[in-house]
Amino acid sequence: MSTLPLPLVRADDLPAEVRQVLPGEALQDRSGVARVLPSSFLRVDAWNLARETPLTPHFCLSELIGVDVRETALLRAFPRYVPCAIVLLASALELLRLELGTYVHVAANGGYRSPAHALTRHASRHCWGTAANIYRVGDSYLDSREEIEKVAAVARRVIPGVWVRPYGQQDGEADDHLHIDLGYTVFDPVDVREA
Repeated sequence: MSTLPLPLVRADDLPAEVRQVLPGEALQDRSGVARVLPSSFLRVDAWNLARETPLTPHFCLSELIGVDVRETALLRAFPRYVPCAIVLLASALELLRLELGTYVHVAANGGYRSPAHALTRHASRHCWGTAANIYRVGDSYLDSREEIEKVAAVARRVIPGVWVRPYGQQDGEADDHLHIDLGYTVFDPVDVREA
């Protein structure tokens, strides 16, 4: 993490108003299992810093933290706090992009979003910074079974341990994007002050 121009912030060190929105407690998943939220965050002080911070050769931080007005106002403002696992998500997407040989576009609200986001109904892996909703690959929109399943097959082949949401219109399925995630992964990097 020392190569990123973003300070590491532990959950206990978050500002009080942010701790209320990013609680250190657990969220329940769809099955009722309690999932512990991330405890290490990267502080992003400005949007231009997010745009200028590459996480991999083809993904910058801003591509994975774009949200709309359904995100709580406090977390649309800067500084913003993003789970450290976002670097693992970027690495997984980099593998996919290299295999596909073209751009991979993540939707607004399709990367990290907080537990306070209006779309969050349960312990979505988006709250861990480990899920992405891909709506376009190169010039092809992922809005058909054929396109979604074609890219899903590549993701399953090149990203170790990835889970891909099935195609469909029921709860837990997707028909206008490809949802991929790395599960409830918590990444607590070694703080250079501790090393």
